Amino acid sequence: MNDRPSPFPTADDRARSRAAKRMALLEAAVTMFNERGFHATSLDDVAASLGVSKPTIYHYLGNKDQVLIECLKIGVDDLMLADEEARTVKGDGADRLTYFLQAFGETILRPFSRCVVRTGEECLSKTSAEELRAMKLRVHHAMCALIREGMADGSIACADPNVLAFTLAGALNWPARWYDPAHGASPSETVAQIVAHLREGYRPRA
Repeated sequence: MNDRPSPFPTADDRARSRAAKRMALLEAAVTMFNERGFHATSLDDVAASLGVSKPTIYHYLGNKDQVLIECLKIGVDDLMLADEEARTVKGDGADRLTYFLQAFGETILRPFSRCVVRTGEECLSKTSAEELRAMKLRVHHAMCALIREGMADGSIACADPNVLAFTLAGALNWPARWYDPAHGASPSETVAQIVAHLREGYRPRA
């Protein structure tokens, strides 16, 4: 029996290699989308930044619309992780909402989730725009659910969870456009300040 290792990659090796190449392409693309905007970024630019050809991007991801929607999926999935983590927090509904907002705000300042905020539906095809709206609704519904839990246990004073969710998300989305790591506090500290201000607005008053 020959125990020498095979010089040829296994199926798992090929899968890992493909996943790594896809992620490298997505990271290069999302960086340019955030810096230049979707319309000002070409797949030629993305390919050149990695020293590959444009057909390589088509092979691993598809056209520019498909590349963008893949970036947005990663961004929304990262935001939904904030909801999963918030569910494990001990305390009342307001405590879980506060945790979620902090995690949400920090995630928004990362490249893929930042792209979710900075991308308008007009950048996408009709089908992809509908897909983006559905993805954003997942996050909105998660926040609404946390608010309702706080209303139920008396830790959140709110007349309309829908309005409060849009208000909170709007406040935390905007730093994706104005935050500059070269100035001021760190992302975590900046978000903590924003959440502290917001929390005083949704805590019950005596």
